[in-house]
Amino acid sequence: MRVVVIGATGNVGTAVLRALRDDDAVTQIVGVARRRPDGPPPPKTTWAQADVSRDELEPLLRGADCVVHLAWLIQPSRDESVTHATNVTGSARVFSAAARAGVPAIVYASSIGAYAPGPKDHGVDEAWPTTGVPSSFYSRHKAATERELDRFEREHPDVRVVRLRPGLIFQRAAATGIRRLFVGPFLPSPLVRPELLPVVPRHPRLRAQALHSDDVADAYRRAIVNPDARGAYNVAAEPPLDGDVVARLLGARAVDVPARVLRGGAALSWWLRLQPSEPGWVDMGLAVPLMDCSRIRDQLGWTPRHSAEDAFLELLAGLRDGAGHPTPPLDPGTSGPMRVREVLTGVGRTSR
Repeated sequence: MRVVVIGATGNVGTAVLRALRDDDAVTQIVGVARRRPDGPPPPKTTWAQADVSRDELEPLLRGADCVVHLAWLIQPSRDESVTHATNVTGSARVFSAAARAGVPAIVYASSIGAYAPGPKDHGVDEAWPTTGVPSSFYSRHKAATERELDRFEREHPDVRVVRLRPGLIFQRAAATGIRRLFVGPFLPSPLVRPELLPVVPRHPRLRAQALHSDDVADAYRRAIVNPDARGAYNVAAEPPLDGDVVARLLGARAVDVPARVLRGGAALSWWLRLQPSEPGWVDMGLAVPLMDCSRIRDQLGWTPRHSAEDAFLELLAGLRDGAGHPTPPLDPGTSGPMRVREVLTGVGRTSR
């Protein structure tokens, strides 16, 4: 089986390459990325360089048995024309190129962020509306790409299409990449210690589902190699992470904080360029529902090996240690000495 993984060098992509490497059904992997890694590729893998927003994709996809589309931009948060060109237009270009190349299966990285606002006291299944949270560009783009895929399925009913909708995805090796995308250059890594985090904000709707990168990679692997896998699958581990859970893990105290204060703090720090995450991320976190993940367990036999708590603690330790991985999105070296490149290129202004 020949698998093309688009977006192969990020948090999820590197984990998917590991999962496919160990599956005997997969004989060849093409890892596609905007920035080609300098080092040798993993076993079974060859690197290819392409930008989904502008490069010709069809030659890369010919002969593939499955295309896994993971490529997505979270930065620059200050220029939506750039993120939309990759996230929505680029995704549509991938789907069209796969059809022209005769690829029989597409596995797409959707997200919990595609869902409309919903309950926080029980999980919703995959039929919950994927109309997104309007004030979050990430959510808008995930919802728009779901509509692109709806149209693609109507026009190409012969192509097997799978959409995975995971929660937050954590691993130690992604710590540098996650810090750059969501926290920025001004957080001193040595300060990311439980004893130095005495207070955790709590809000009844600030509950998030998460899982380990290796577990979501196993979900992708199952969706790729199982010819009966079709449609959408929610993917998350237990328990949901909220103020009380995180406070217990850190030995801290949970403090009730109004939603307007959470959003106001995010908006002010983003406006001051202290961190790169626009305030729509807070809106999305408060709005999206909890997910019921029974479909992927029942149909694909998927079970996470890591709890959401363990995945969170692994990421926290990676943030403290400045952990990374030798691919451009995850490599600490691409930030420059003292993270100077992150500062000079603008906090939330570039996609690097």
